[in-house]
Amino acid sequence: MIVVAGEALIDLVPQESTGTGLPPLAPRLGGGPYNTAVALGRLGSPVAFLSRISADAFGDALVGELRAAGVEVSYVQRGAEPTTLAVASIGADGSAGYSFYVEGTADRLFTAPERLPDDVTALSFGTCSLVLEPGASAYEELMRREAARGVFTALDPNIRAGLIPDADAYRARFKSWLPSVSLLKLSEDDASWLGGTPREWLASGPGAVVITRGGKGLTVFTRDGGEWSVPGERVDVVDTIGAGDTVNAALLHGLCARDALSTESLAGLGADSWGEVLDFAARAAAVTVSRAGAEPPYAKELG
Repeated sequence: MIVVAGEALIDLVPQESTGTGLPPLAPRLGGGPYNTAVALGRLGSPVAFLSRISADAFGDALVGELRAAGVEVSYVQRGAEPTTLAVASIGADGSAGYSFYVEGTADRLFTAPERLPDDVTALSFGTCSLVLEPGASAYEELMRREAARGVFTALDPNIRAGLIPDADAYRARFKSWLPSVSLLKLSEDDASWLGGTPREWLASGPGAVVITRGGKGLTVFTRDGGEWSVPGERVDVVDTIGAGDTVNAALLHGLCARDALSTESLAGLGADSWGEVLDFAARAAAVTVSRAGAEPPYAKELG
């Protein structure tokens, strides 16, 4: 079982203007970890979501989609607090920027469970949930504890700079997570913001680092000195919402299919296996960016 831990929220995505000068905003289910869980479910991986979700109408919709995607929701905590909102702005190239409404929302009050079941083989973390307190410390506690008992841990920082009040403190905290991380995935922009190089990060703990380069593809760096890349899939981009989250899911799905969700087995993957995993992730992300909002593909769409 793969467990994805982190926030679930509502993206408010611009639609065509109605002539008022302000674009209408359509609510879309989202949040980086949430999108990753839904994508894993649609791909057919055994997956559960671990978070705190509001008991409001948005929260009911979020939980409903998890169930529809085949995601286990027994680890989801519910609360009376409102759902986090993220207002998206879409650039001419389809890239997405966000502003957030997070004060007093449900996902910030997440508390770590005392123990996860023994059948949990992997945990995935990232995005706002590792920034916003007090939940961030609870997710960090969970990451360190489960990694210490041998659970494969994936991290996608998915930087939202507007939510980070002290950049240097966050960068230091990021480095402190690396000894507990098995697989690190970052975009080129995230890597530039954080500073450092894949080789430096690998020396601190991860078995592999994957860098996403938008339409240019993906590159993996491994602890034994390996480096392999695949090109991106050519596609008409509607927007990039959820693309990186789909990559997270596709990487975990591909590694799970190769029984590589452990430090030892990850180290045994070579050029051919990594090429297949990266190519699958590139194709999955291409489907997501070809349609509006975070709509990751189903397994049948990828052949």
